[in-house]
Amino acid sequence: MRWDGQKVGAASDGVLPGMDLRLLPGLVRSVRTPDFAGVTFHEVLCRSALNRVPEASSVPFRWTVNPMRGCLHACAYCFARPTHEYLDLGAGRDFENQIVVKTNVVEVLRAELGRATWRREHVALGTNTDPYQRAEGRYRLMPGILEALASTGTPLSVLTKGTLLRRDLPLLADVAAGGGSVAVSISLATVDDELQRVLEPGTPTPRARLELIRAVRDAGLTCGVLVAPVLPWLTDSEEHLDALLGALAEAGATGVSVMALHLRGAVKPLMEDWLRAHRPGLLARYRRLYGGSAYTSDEYRHWLDARVAPLLTRHGFADPREHRAWRAAGTPWPAASGGPSSPEGAPEPAPAVPTLF
Repeated sequence: MRWDGQKVGAASDGVLPGMDLRLLPGLVRSVRTPDFAGVTFHEVLCRSALNRVPEASSVPFRWTVNPMRGCLHACAYCFARPTHEYLDLGAGRDFENQIVVKTNVVEVLRAELGRATWRREHVALGTNTDPYQRAEGRYRLMPGILEALASTGTPLSVLTKGTLLRRDLPLLADVAAGGGSVAVSISLATVDDELQRVLEPGTPTPRARLELIRAVRDAGLTCGVLVAPVLPWLTDSEEHLDALLGALAEAGATGVSVMALHLRGAVKPLMEDWLRAHRPGLLARYRRLYGGSAYTSDEYRHWLDARVAPLLTRHGFADPREHRAWRAAGTPWPAASGGPSSPEGAPEPAPAVPTLF
């Protein structure tokens, strides 16, 4: 990686005032480049590339690799924002413009995968910050990561919003053709261009991501889609979900999972700031719906589940019971008793609306 006018060990003028660089373990340098206006990249040497997922987690994998921390996508709702606070950086603007890059992640990963103790368990990419955010075009870490995993017979999956994934589709297709286990998923929350621009301003457009799904399928790979997050009163209407799922079916998506918005830690006040700026009429509703929790109520999740199921069936996405809206902590869905009530503003007739909504 070459940066004009930068030297190893040098700190750029873009470092935050008062920021103690010693708080970033393994820091080599902090740099800026004209191609990324207002962004500072903190290049670090990591000691470990593989991150172990706690056994209590409901996700179906135990290992992840995250080549960067912080994300240029700048999604208002991003659940990973609080992880920046572990570095004594903020979950707001810092998360979007103070990007930590593990420049030696490929070498460290190869060493870890080469250990006799490595059991070739599934490794997930894109579970924290997006490995195909725009900065990957500069650092080019993902080809080496994918090659390291594939060469050791390690099953892998990629979840991304980044169209830069196209660059590595031939590599992923070769891995799959050779018998390797590869799963690709794209995240898409809305096909509303205006909403996408203000909600996740650093991401590729919905059209670009639909084209990416087509490209993944053309490469001979399956392509799941994570419809997440579903935002109450913004993207949970039948009209919106029907249009989104229809577009996914047309693009060739091979499966869909749906997850309601959750607001952990610093994400809740940040999301409230976004609502205040862009949808002020919804602020009070969100406060009532989420209350003192990071998650929507059981009643809302049941309602969303009931709304999504027939739409999944309509658009050919397998058995809707396999794609229910995700529970907050991954606990099983109890059987619904009677019909779900609709949140305030839902278009169809419904039982009395709970005051919670």
